[in-house]
Amino acid sequence: MKIVKYAGIVLFAGCFFGQAGVAGDVKREADFADDITRMLTMGEAIRLEARGRQFLSLYADTERADDKGAALILHDIGGHPDQKPLINALRTVLPAHHWATLALQMPLRERGAAMSEYDGLFPEARARIQAGIDYLKERGAESIVVVGYGLGGLMAAYALSEGAADIEALVTISLPVPETGMKTAQTLEFIRKIKKPMLDIYGALDVPEVTKSARERRLAAKANSSYRQVRIEDEGHRYPHDEGLVVKRVYSWLSGVSGRTPAGRK
Repeated sequence: MKIVKYAGIVLFAGCFFGQAGVAGDVKREADFADDITRMLTMGEAIRLEARGRQFLSLYADTERADDKGAALILHDIGGHPDQKPLINALRTVLPAHHWATLALQMPLRERGAAMSEYDGLFPEARARIQAGIDYLKERGAESIVVVGYGLGGLMAAYALSEGAADIEALVTISLPVPETGMKTAQTLEFIRKIKKPMLDIYGALDVPEVTKSARERRLAAKANSSYRQVRIEDEGHRYPHDEGLVVKRVYSWLSGVSGRTPAGRK
């Protein structure tokens, strides 16, 4: 895997096409990357490579040499790896609780595209997740988890259901169960295939694709004894009141499933 320090942005001509012939918005990714690298205040910007293309990722390390846990952070539809409030909070706060973070730029469609229009980009998303796993292993991570928000959680569930290796646990935040599309309509089937520990967080005032399917998600995971669902009261899809509570739920649960003490040791 090719790893390059992010010293600048190249604007690519044309579009990336996934296995289904769906175009990814490469220029939009590049515009996000340009803004993020100019304003970055914590962590380092790097480029990883998947399926012959480089993409922006943001790495934030822990302060202790004996912390060996790392979390891949995946943003929601149309987002980026430093999106506020939730993605930025996850990637910057988890390192203080013994989890290095690698926030990935996931493949994008054009602005305003529906979730079902992302179907053809799921193979690219899986490849980026694997590139992130490989990078974290090279940095010495021994315990790798994935934290995905919205569509990022759905892409992570797809990757795990397809056998993505070296992932110890999955956290989804506002995991949708859409009614249309191909990959995006298979959320429940993805959950049924996942045998790793899984935390399913959602807001009580979340979007209908999330709130109305909460029971269906629990039923889909009934064979997984390590599945847990948590509802955050008075919060909507963007968690505008207290994203810190969501982050706390994440690192508290991760400490338990990884067998790590609050001090970060086995």
